[in-house]
Amino acid sequence: MQKVLVTGGTGFIGQHLVRQLLLAGHHITILTRQPEEAQKLFLGKVIFISSLSDLAPNTVIDIIINLAGARILGWRWSTRRKKVLSDSRIKLTQQLVDWVACAEYKPKLFLSASAIGFYGIQPVGDQTILTEGSLPQDIFMSQLCQQWEAVANSVTEYNVQLIIMRFGLVLGAQGALPMMLRPVKLGLSGRLGHGAQWISWIHIDDLLAAINHLIQQNNSIKNNDAKQKTVIYNFTAPEAVTQLSFHKIAASILHRPCVIPTPSWILRLLLGEQADLLLEGQRIFPANLLSSGFTFSYPQLKHALSHLIKK
Repeated sequence: MQKVLVTGGTGFIGQHLVRQLLLAGHHITILTRQPEEAQKLFLGKVIFISSLSDLAPNTVIDIIINLAGARILGWRWSTRRKKVLSDSRIKLTQQLVDWVACAEYKPKLFLSASAIGFYGIQPVGDQTILTEGSLPQDIFMSQLCQQWEAVANSVTEYNVQLIIMRFGLVLGAQGALPMMLRPVKLGLSGRLGHGAQWISWIHIDDLLAAINHLIQQNNSIKNNDAKQKTVIYNFTAPEAVTQLSFHKIAASILHRPCVIPTPSWILRLLLGEQADLLLEGQRIFPANLLSSGFTFSYPQLKHALSHLIKK
């Protein structure tokens, strides 16, 4: 039983994670801008704060899980929108680090979200498998992740173990999957652009299990015994698939055709630079998670989608 501070606890991933932590018997505090509305989600079983200043310097927090960040897919990436995306990640992460700096009792573990956008995009036909040691690129989505991670990394100055979680596409009843399945259910799916772009994904159950696995591993060692103060993990299944394969598998499960293409120019016209999220991709492998001894319940897409679609 530990005291856990969660940011982004009312989002798609956060809601699932908080409920899992509550079932495990942990004491949860959630940082949110709308504490009254958030109370309804968890039936009053968690503590809500609207500012880190609500936490006294002598508050005991064992673990911080930082999931906050404005939704990346949606409005066009104007200069203003890019600032919103940046501030919601980088500024809040800096505030958390600043709180740790002043805290009388330092947390032993800080888990901070990032994304596989860190690796940028791969050219069409590139079969390279990217792992945690692969290099970033000089494009917005990669730079955003680099800056986000750099701020989080400063928490290690206070003898706190840092885990960076680079999330791929998270599949669940919420999030992006329902939107992705809508054209499939209507029989209107097919390739987006060339269709060969990689999709690196993870089932929500595996994501939650991986977080629990890493927390349990950290509990078994003392902070001073940790070989690395920062460890990076790709939160993706071992099997990456192409965009066309993804839709063909979904269509076969739903017994729908998958023959209608969407030209790249339409998406670029609608989304601008953000279209890269749909038209380009990364082939990511969770090398560090597998090396840590984690076992995926849904290592293959067909099994994962069958489970979620038939729920």
